[in-house]
Amino acid sequence: MKRIGEILLENNFISLDALNEAILNQKESGKKLGEILVEMGYLTEENLLKGYAIQTGSKPISENDLYQASKEVTKLIPEDFAKEKNVLAISKSDGAILVAMYDPEDMPTIDAIKKLTSLEVDIAVASKKLLTEAIDKIYSKIRQFGEVESAISNIDDSSGAVQDNQERLVLGSEKVSSEDAPFVKIVNLILEEAIKEDSSDIHIEPSKDEVSVRIRIDGVLVKIMSPPINSLNGIVSRLKILSKLDIAEKRLPQDGRMKIETSEREIDVRVSILPTVHGEKVVLRLLGSGKLSLNLSNLGFSDKKLSVFKKWIKQPYGMIIISGPTGSGKSTTLYAALKEIHSEGINITTVEDPVEYQLQGINQVQMHDEIGLNFSGALRSILRQDPDVLLIGEIRDEETADIAVKFSLTGHLVFSTVHANDAPSTIARLLDLGIPPFLLGSCLNLVMAQRLVRTIDEDSKESYKPTNEELDLLSIPSASRSSDFYRGIPNQNNHNTGYKGRTAIHEILEVNTNMKQLIFEDANQNQIKEAAKKSGMTTLREAGIDKILSGKTDINEVLRATVED
Repeated sequence: MKRIGEILLENNFISLDALNEAILNQKESGKKLGEILVEMGYLTEENLLKGYAIQTGSKPISENDLYQASKEVTKLIPEDFAKEKNVLAISKSDGAILVAMYDPEDMPTIDAIKKLTSLEVDIAVASKKLLTEAIDKIYSKIRQFGEVESAISNIDDSSGAVQDNQERLVLGSEKVSSEDAPFVKIVNLILEEAIKEDSSDIHIEPSKDEVSVRIRIDGVLVKIMSPPINSLNGIVSRLKILSKLDIAEKRLPQDGRMKIETSEREIDVRVSILPTVHGEKVVLRLLGSGKLSLNLSNLGFSDKKLSVFKKWIKQPYGMIIISGPTGSGKSTTLYAALKEIHSEGINITTVEDPVEYQLQGINQVQMHDEIGLNFSGALRSILRQDPDVLLIGEIRDEETADIAVKFSLTGHLVFSTVHANDAPSTIARLLDLGIPPFLLGSCLNLVMAQRLVRTIDEDSKESYKPTNEELDLLSIPSASRSSDFYRGIPNQNNHNTGYKGRTAIHEILEVNTNMKQLIFEDANQNQIKEAAKKSGMTTLREAGIDKILSGKTDINEVLRATVED
């Protein structure tokens, strides 16, 4: 076998002078030659891997292939050994095991693997960084899978409810003891995985033969495990106990809440249980689990739209309404707006259900319908609390809408949300709630519709040429069709989606004099939309196209999140 220095020199990866200097360094340090050359800056890690591949007759293994490693094969090498030697077993065939290594010249490690596995060793070379990350993640998944299997093995068909009065779940470094009920372990593992991935929701769905557990990451559900159907009663009972629900009631829907404490934060969890033909389905909404950005400049606004939005949130009175479906980032935008205008000189009060994030220096009121503390009741009391700015979590009924309008007409600034498809239909929705047109036109300052689109993974993306059919679906202008278009490359780090993170797209309708007149005249939604577009409003679809052309997202994602104008 040729030495690595010769191979690197023959393939013009290094110069002779660099090789000689590295050899001298090696005599003093005792380090590997390739490692020295990389440290000295004479050689890239990529070219070193190419050199190792030539030396061993193998190809460098890709990041995606690393994560395709067979868990059964990986377990043949103990985790401690794998981490110490930076090796990962990928697959097994014909009496040989394929092992990913950074240094294929490490013969003592190769001999040790032969003894551990009683198999011949084939080498695939991989980046040190990628290999280290893959080893951590894959062995973590193996441990998790083992814990789930262990828990499931202790579940029998008669598994019932856990006798536990706990209402607050503490997740930390401590592990659930072996004496604990198996479904306690499963529930903890589900919650830990959801929190680790910054997911917003957990779906536990029964079918005929199994329970599907999915978590929502960046707005899309990803399956994480499939316990057997006989574990369902135990899992649901555990969640009912934690959320103070009736364990015996299996025929009716139930709603509850609980708290999860981690070493970093406290998470409020809303629990919804719905009876289905195969058993009870559970959906958990995790509030405060994601990474919250309360800076308006980080929320996806274009410079122009950010300027418009800031102008209106700094007005002394009037109404600002944000619309969009559940999970579209409305609350985050409102919180960021409050943070932007917060000062010692103004009194800001919020009325929410639930309070998703606690803000320093702002008075936040949590609704409790069960004791009669609802939006309309709370608002009547808050009017006597001398607020300057009021945030109403959602305008749901005529009474809440009436109070919000009157409050804004008496010299106060009101923020709120409405469920509507776009900005023009938001105005129609407010009129449907019973607000007289002359009052709505007088108090409304700005309406903004918002959606979240997944962003392309910046660490794993490629340029491509969309088809004419794809371009036509979005009505992308001819002048923009020669632009560079990008898409994400699916891998383990982005859950095989090609996306990582989300950004918002906005449709901002300023209620100017012309728009007020249309509202006074009770104009329909289409008339309002046409007038708004003439005034410079860009639709959600157009905002999505801008994100595509700037390389933030792709065509499929905008098609998923918006409708044709």
